[in-house]
Amino acid sequence: MTDKNNNPTAEKKSESLSIIRFIVTYVVLMGLFFLLIGLKPVQDVLDINGGYSNAIVVLTAKILEIFGVASTYDGSLINLPSISLDVEFGCNGLEAVMIYTVAVLTFPATWKNRLIGFVAGFLVIQVLNLIRIVALAYAGVYHRDLFDLIHIYVAQGVMIAVALGTFVLYLTYINHGQSNQQQAVT
Repeated sequence: MTDKNNNPTAEKKSESLSIIRFIVTYVVLMGLFFLLIGLKPVQDVLDINGGYSNAIVVLTAKILEIFGVASTYDGSLINLPSISLDVEFGCNGLEAVMIYTVAVLTFPATWKNRLIGFVAGFLVIQVLNLIRIVALAYAGVYHRDLFDLIHIYVAQGVMIAVALGTFVLYLTYINHGQSNQQQAVT
């Protein structure tokens, strides 16, 4: 009988299967999440994206008010002195949250660690997303010439990077917890 831990071929095969399982599960869950927020029959019952966008718009308007930027809002629209922003999917941070959440759900960990990772990651992503939208609003009002550049080439990529960076932090947290458990056992 061969010990799997002493057999490099078996170890590589097991690692490859784990990676494939992660990728397949990730793709399937992302597809299900996109169906959940995109299907009209589901939206008729529970409009997750619309509610999410509206909540982000209200929070953004309140933050802008603190900084003295006059704004009104209606649904997913924030009306500013010289520009209106339509905060829809891709701009509301939900996509970044989905990318992160599916990665956390897919990665092997305890449900307690997944829950901690989800809550902490959600908060990090949304705080940074609100900062991003407020900065875009500010650019739209005071630096209109830079708005399109910032919106198209910087702000969109930033949220994907934030989701991936937050997942790397989560992996570090998980790895640190496993290292502590192994040290406690020995």
